[in-house]
Amino acid sequence: MELTPILSAALDAFYEKGFHGASVREIAHRVGVTVPALYYHYESKEGLLVALTELSTRDVLTRAHAADDAGEDDPARRLENVVSAIVLRMTDRARLAAVEGEARYLSPEAYERYRTVRKGIENLVLGIVRDGNRADAFDVEDPAETTRAILGMCQAIPRWYHTEGKLGPQAVAAKYATIASKMVGVEQH
Repeated sequence: MELTPILSAALDAFYEKGFHGASVREIAHRVGVTVPALYYHYESKEGLLVALTELSTRDVLTRAHAADDAGEDDPARRLENVVSAIVLRMTDRARLAAVEGEARYLSPEAYERYRTVRKGIENLVLGIVRDGNRADAFDVEDPAETTRAILGMCQAIPRWYHTEGKLGPQAVAAKYATIASKMVGVEQH
């Protein structure tokens, strides 16, 4: 997923200064356009944030569904695949994922759209956990809380992950998939 120059500049500004700290003038300056030209493409600063959060969450949801499908009927493989896909997305585009924290500044209507997509990711993982319990592949007392714990650990990645760090994206994804498997009671071999 390639960002337009305007969205790339907005991402950098929001990441560095937060939504309220970044100005439309600064974003326009970063991309080399006038403020009216920026407003031609996005009606407001919130419009930029909406575009970034929607790109980010829809991308994660699309990747998670594809990973789930690749796991076929094996709940353990499905969970590992989905967690790996989420982690790879978080490490690949950590700055974009981090900007999702600014979603609290969205209008109620935009926030509801954002929340709906986030809920889609949660429902996907919850379905896998419940399927694993029904198949006796998992041993989870509270599927909803376990799902939130799994997703919470994945959502924290942008706070600490840096490309120059000790672990690359594949290693982080493998570790998190193992942790998620242990959380649902899958025996490790």
